[in-house]
Amino acid sequence: MIINTFSYLWKSTAIEAMSELIGHGFKVFEVPVSSPHCWPDEMSTGMRSEARKQLQDHGASVRSLNAGGYDINLASPAANMRRKSSDHIKDVIHLAVDWGVTDVVISPGTRRPMISPSIPQTFGWLYESLDVLLPVAKQAGVRLLMENTPYCFRPTIGELVGVVEEIKSENLSIVYDVANAAYISEDPVASLLSHHKHIGLVHISDTGTDVWGHDPIGTGIIDFEGLGRAIDSVFSIDRVVLEIIREQEPLLEIQKGLQELKKRGWTIG
Repeated sequence: MIINTFSYLWKSTAIEAMSELIGHGFKVFEVPVSSPHCWPDEMSTGMRSEARKQLQDHGASVRSLNAGGYDINLASPAANMRRKSSDHIKDVIHLAVDWGVTDVVISPGTRRPMISPSIPQTFGWLYESLDVLLPVAKQAGVRLLMENTPYCFRPTIGELVGVVEEIKSENLSIVYDVANAAYISEDPVASLLSHHKHIGLVHISDTGTDVWGHDPIGTGIIDFEGLGRAIDSVFSIDRVVLEIIREQEPLLEIQKGLQELKKRGWTIG
């Protein structure tokens, strides 16, 4: 299972967080790209090389970098903002190459909530951005994974699958976040079973429907027993990311999360 370092966002750098987690037996990570935790513009070539060496020395690796979606918008109506967003993701792709990372998580983009641009217009802006990014990703040997975030303009799995099928690129897939799905009343188990061929990674945590969260396993509405069976039948535990977000005692929360999954029948290596 892949461990996300999101809970360490304001406490330590990604390398410091991974070093702590490596010391407790974790080896594969997803890193959110956010300053000061991990920000490509703030990382010299030497820093990147030293970080990769530290990981390799411990037999550890970063599977995915999450480029974020709050500060950037690939579907912005403004051309210069789309360029800035694409440039940021290019920087993340370059860091992915330096660290031997295979996947970069992105958001499809957002629309203004009042007097929104039309869906066809928004698609046009997103596709323009992807036309820029996908050749860069292909050359780098990196896959872009669009995430089903509640605030993006394509929040459901069916809508994201539609984008992937329209683009038809080996370098574009989906990361399916079960908490994001459940929060908007989508059934994560049914969605995974139906659309697993289009899903590269799965983010797991719990949530309620009143408050959007990435909460400890078993504290919300998600059927983790059913989800575990679905993972076993159509997916792989090696492509599942534990993304419980708790700033206090993150290591303990990760360990408790894994224990709760095991209680619900999950086999975790």
